[in-house]
Amino acid sequence: MLTATIIDNEEMGRIALRQKLNNYCPGIKILGEAADGAEGLHLIENQSPDIVFLDIEMPRMGGFEMLNQLPEHHFHLIFVTAYDQYAIRAIRFAAFDYLLKPVDIDELKQVVERAQQATPLHNNARKLEVLQENVKTSSHLGKIAIPVLEGLLFLNTEEIVHLEAAGNYTVIHLTDNSRQVATHTLKDFEELLPSNLFFRTHHSHIINLKYIKRYIKGDGGQIELTDDRFITVSRRKKEEFLKRFRQ
Repeated sequence: MLTATIIDNEEMGRIALRQKLNNYCPGIKILGEAADGAEGLHLIENQSPDIVFLDIEMPRMGGFEMLNQLPEHHFHLIFVTAYDQYAIRAIRFAAFDYLLKPVDIDELKQVVERAQQATPLHNNARKLEVLQENVKTSSHLGKIAIPVLEGLLFLNTEEIVHLEAAGNYTVIHLTDNSRQVATHTLKDFEELLPSNLFFRTHHSHIINLKYIKRYIKGDGGQIELTDDRFITVSRRKKEEFLKRFRQ
């Protein structure tokens, strides 16, 4: 049996989640509920739950502010939010679980099952820093926070020419011809980067559409970028890529 705390300023949201957990997740015992981060902080410090279901935007003290006040995070964090699409991409990129309001029962079962199978997380603080910076900078500023070996790198998306898979890492090629190695996979970046500006041409490459110089016909074809690099287009991605320029 795992214990849980629900922190959400919307009373109906708390009631709905509580009922769904009681009805569909028998392995979860709810210890308490809070209407804002300040109350949630008190509950977590006194109850030490295994799982925290947390809203991001709340009065008095929001979800991020509450998390920042906790010296350590010895619980599985699940965001429950009606937040905008960019924030959802940022949550995925930082590898946190989340539920969209109204909470879907099947999705709830899935995140609870992951929590039950998860080992204790020791890098929550690092993940949380990446998440907060990406939500803070947001898509309208055009910047993203990228975890690199030395810390966090803040880049304007227009500085990125293309990205290249390197196992569990990603090599980011920039407009000044420099490269940065990020400690996230290419799939993670596919989730985070705006799809109207970036395109995954191949399992190993994502390109910034702004920096295409020409397309060379072939089985799947090749793209020459403005930095004079040639990027392969897979056969299954060819038609999708060409459609971008027919619209």
